[in-house]
Amino acid sequence: MTELEGWLQRIERLHHPPIEMGLARVREVAQRLALQLTCPCIVVAGTNGKGSTCAMLESVLRAAGYRVGRYSSPHLLRFNERAVIDGALANDPELIEQFEAVERARGEVSLTYFEFTTLAILRLFSARRLDAAVLEIGLGGRLDAVNLIDADCSVVTSIGLDHADFLGSTRDSVAFEKAHVYRSGRPAICSDPSPPGTLVEYATSIGADLWILGRDFEVIAWPQSAATQQPPQQWTYRGPTIQRASLPIPSLRGQHQLRNAAGAIAALEALQQQLPVSQQAVREGLLRAVIEARFQVLPGRPSLILDVAHNPQAAEALARTLDEHPCQGRTRAVFAMLRDKDAAGVAEQMGQRIDRWYLAPTSGQRGMDSQTLASVMRKVASAAGRVESSFESVHDALAAARAAAAPDDRIVVFGSFVTVADAMRDLQRGERGS
Repeated sequence: MTELEGWLQRIERLHHPPIEMGLARVREVAQRLALQLTCPCIVVAGTNGKGSTCAMLESVLRAAGYRVGRYSSPHLLRFNERAVIDGALANDPELIEQFEAVERARGEVSLTYFEFTTLAILRLFSARRLDAAVLEIGLGGRLDAVNLIDADCSVVTSIGLDHADFLGSTRDSVAFEKAHVYRSGRPAICSDPSPPGTLVEYATSIGADLWILGRDFEVIAWPQSAATQQPPQQWTYRGPTIQRASLPIPSLRGQHQLRNAAGAIAALEALQQQLPVSQQAVREGLLRAVIEARFQVLPGRPSLILDVAHNPQAAEALARTLDEHPCQGRTRAVFAMLRDKDAAGVAEQMGQRIDRWYLAPTSGQRGMDSQTLASVMRKVASAAGRVESSFESVHDALAAARAAAAPDDRIVVFGSFVTVADAMRDLQRGERGS
């Protein structure tokens, strides 16, 4: 075990339950740390699309020559993935230094894993003389530790149903929580074209400068006719003061990524006085943006697709992207979800695209065994593909799918970050084969 892993295990044991909403405790420790980010900060919230939007913001800003810090969660394989500075993962010693500072400052204050590590990474960013910080909300917005930061611009990417125990079971309740990342008198971007009234009402009540996709900024893509069944080849962003024409399709696959790209460009338009970016920087940034496990297609035959889709809205986007990239053979799914997620809703969205299902368990307190997942699948009428079997691990499910697949088939691994991470570990061990 490394020293960093030891720290992370210790932090995880500090507070129970593992999630406790509220800013009082984390704000008290932040004040003791005199935590302050002096560079322009962009905070990104949303049910889905946060990670992709942050990746594109970071990529465009770096293409423009800025030194950028990006904070995201959760990670896939290494905690260090959560803190990226100037394109490089934070190293173990600098993270440990920040953990030690937070531990000294907190005294008797109990912090959750997310609160403790968020404070550490924000303190690291404050010490690194950044030109800009891109910060992803972990859960919700109103009571999330990242919301300590008074963002210069805030983005809400999409509003769907997830984390109902904390955010409520309606889009109105979810939107209300996420809208609290907005700030009075500052740009408030919403790249969901149909936001619930609670988001609009809150932004208006605090005097935020609200920009909504389809109302204040828009995506114009070619070809525009759905009858062509062809994905767009280029697109135009049109905002309140700037139009950016002939933009390349983002490197991140799926037409839903145009909405995320538009939200990112809108945020940069709103901050053009503080962080001017050229047309060339936008083009380069869209083409270079990288984020793992968002319709990530690995080379080889059969093709292997990794996607962290873990709620119905994300599964709908994954299903549409599969439609945009058809294969000649069968589509096989390695599928595992956490117990507190809507497995039935995800299966409903994906069902007609999957020919064979390979079900696996997830581990930990939130884990779901494969037999329980199989019982959920049996109740989902639209899960048309055949369930091959329930397996003891993602490793076993993936091995079975690969053994059965023909060269023209494809295998989609999805359902949670945990599911994809397990598959990635297999790949790192060289077990995927040719």
